[in-house]
Order: sequence, then C-alpha cells, then structure tokens
Amino acid sequence: MAEDEVPQIPFRPVPRDFAGFPMPPTVPPGLRLELSRARVLAGHENELTEWMTMLTERYDECVATLPAERAVFEATFRHREADGSLWIYHLALMGEGGAGLDESNPVDAAHAAYSRRVKEPGWEELEPMFMLAPAHLRAAMQHWGASGTEG
Repeated sequence: MAEDEVPQIPFRPVPRDFAGFPMPPTVPPGLRLELSRARVLAGHENELTEWMTMLTERYDECVATLPAERAVFEATFRHREADGSLWIYHLALMGEGGAGLDESNPVDAAHAAYSRRVKEPGWEELEPMFMLAPAHLRAAMQHWGASGTEG
C-alpha cells in the first residue's frame, strides 16, 4: 500500500435478528434510540441524493407513516470517510412497539426500493450511551412512542 493510501473501512452489518443494544437509563422507558450506518454502493452517490430528494418532496406522506412506526423522529446524514467511501447514517427515536416500513404504502415502497439500490444490505448499529431532553419533551416522546398520537 502506498504511503498516502488509506485502508478501506470495513462494513460489518449486524445480523437481521439483532435485538438491538440495551438502552441507557437516560432513554425513557418504552423508547429505542438508534444510530445506524451503511456504506453507499460505489457509483450510487447521485441516486442517494435522488432518494433524499424523493423523501423531502413527499415529506407529508413520510410524516403520515410515523404513527404506525411509533417514530418520534428520524434523521439521515451523509458522511465521506477518509478512505473515500460514502456512508449513510440514520438516527431514530421510536417506540418499542412500532412497525417497520410498510411496503404496501407507496412512499414506504419507494423508500425501500431506493435502500435496496443505493446502499449495501444491512446496517451497522452504534451503541447508544446517553440521551438528553427536557422533561416536557420526554413525556411527549414517551406518549407518542407508546400510542402514535399526540398527548
């Protein structure tokens, strides 16, 4: 390897049956805090942008899926590593009883299709250590995570 080359960062997705990490005591009971990452397939950088544009343009449809998922919030990030690889990070806070994507729903089907085309299968999961939120927001998050409704 040349002196200025950076070794490729490995991608080690968790098994599909991974139950998730134990939640730290600062995550309200009944909620799961997750930060996941996956490598974007080489040559699919533009399609990643299309994917996020599609979700942005269909924002109201995406919001309408949150009650069934018991998703309090979701956020997606793009990061280029030192080795040049492009990664997508997904941050989510959700109720433990929430459903995943429902591909019978058109926006979820489009979202899943982009996922299959743009990123390597699976996710690496980062271990949550701490969460901080004011009491009134924590209460609202717990209520939404349990019911998918405003409290």
